[in-house]
Amino acid sequence: MKNKRKIINDPVFGFITIPNDFIYNLIKHPYLQRLNRIRQMGLASFVYPGAQHTRLHHSIGAMYLMHEAILNFRVKGQMISDEEADAALACILLHDVGHGPFSHVLENTIVKNVHHEEISLMLMNRLNKELGGKLDMCIDIFTDKYPKHFLHQLVSGQLDVDRLDYLRRDSFFSGVTEGNIGSARIIKMLDVRNDKLVVESKGIYSIENFLMSRRLMYWQVYLHKTAVAAEHMLINTLQRAKELTLAGTDLFGSPALKYFLENEVTTDVFNRDHLALDNFVNLDDNDLWCSLKVWSKHSDTVLSVMSEALVDRKLFKIEISAEPISQKRVKDLTEVYMERFDISEHEASYFVLADAISTNMYNEKDDSIDILFNDGSIKDIADASDMLNIQLLSKRVQKYYVSYLR
Repeated sequence: MKNKRKIINDPVFGFITIPNDFIYNLIKHPYLQRLNRIRQMGLASFVYPGAQHTRLHHSIGAMYLMHEAILNFRVKGQMISDEEADAALACILLHDVGHGPFSHVLENTIVKNVHHEEISLMLMNRLNKELGGKLDMCIDIFTDKYPKHFLHQLVSGQLDVDRLDYLRRDSFFSGVTEGNIGSARIIKMLDVRNDKLVVESKGIYSIENFLMSRRLMYWQVYLHKTAVAAEHMLINTLQRAKELTLAGTDLFGSPALKYFLENEVTTDVFNRDHLALDNFVNLDDNDLWCSLKVWSKHSDTVLSVMSEALVDRKLFKIEISAEPISQKRVKDLTEVYMERFDISEHEASYFVLADAISTNMYNEKDDSIDILFNDGSIKDIADASDMLNIQLLSKRVQKYYVSYLR
C-alpha cells in the first residue's frame, strides 16, 4: 500500500512535506528513529535550557533544505533526475545516523578514535543491503564518488545544508539570535558551475552573515565554557566507568552500554564484529542518563562524585587563559582532591582537566566558497568580499583552560 502524503510541522521551517514513500520509510526506520533520543546539542542545555531538540529534528530540517536546493537548481536548468534527488535526500537524512549519545562524547571515550562519519557509512552500507541496493547512489554521494560533485558539497561542504539547518535550528532553540542566518536566501542564490557550488554575487552579504553567525555560535554556544566543562565531565566519568569495568568491576548499565565498557572498540572491531554495530544502534542518551543516576550512589569515589555532579548540575569550574595552563597549577589542584577524598593521584586527576579549544570558521584550502559574478567570472569569497576580513576568519583561534571540581 502507498503511504498517504505526510506533512511535518517543523518549528523552524513550518510545514515540511515528505516527498515520497521511499523517504518516508527511511524516516520510520529504527536507525533514524534512534536519533529522536539523541539531543542535537549534547550538554548545551546546561547553559541554554531550550536546547532540547534532537538529531532527528535536524536531519529532517536538512532534508527539507536539500529538497529546496534541488528545486532551485532545476529552475536554473541543472538536470537532476528523480533518482538523484531521492539519493541526495536519503544521504542528508542519514548523514548523522552514526552519532552516539551526547554528540561527540562517545568518539572520545568508549570507542577509540572512531568518528561518527565512519559509523554513518557503516550503517548506510548495512541499510543498503536490507533495502536491496536502493542506497547505492546515496552512498556514492556521501563518499564523493558520484560524478556530480556538487551533490556531495550539499551534504558536506562550506555551504552544505547540514550547516544551514543546524545554525538556524540551534539558534532558534537556544535563543541565541546571532545564529539566525538567511538559509532560504542562501539556497536561492546557489548555482552550479564546473560541477561546483557557486553563490550568485547578489547573495554575498548573506554569505558574510553566515560566516559571522557561525563564528558567534561557536564561541557563544558550541564552545561555551560551561558546556565545554560539562562535556569533559561526562568524558571523564565514562573513562572512569570503563577503567573500573576493565579492572573487573560489574557496573550497572544497559546491555548496549556494557558492551562498549567491556570492550576496546576500534574501527577494526566495528568492521569484523557485527555485535559492535548492533549494540551501537541500541545506544542513546537515555542509556547514559540512567547509568549516571545509578553510578551516583556507587562506592567508587570518582565515579559517584562525577555522576552525581552531572545529574544535579554541579558542574566543574572553568578558567579560560590566553596561555597554556602550567603543570604546577594542575598538580596543586590534584593534591587538593587527593586530600579531600583521600584518594590516589591517578584518581584525583579525574577531577582536573587542562586543555585547549580552538576553531577557525573558513579555510580557503578546504572546499572554498565561490562567488559568481554577472560577467561569468568566479572569485573566492576571500577576494570577493569588501566587508569581511576573511584572513581573520581563517585564523585559528585557540584558548586554554583549566576545569576542575568545585
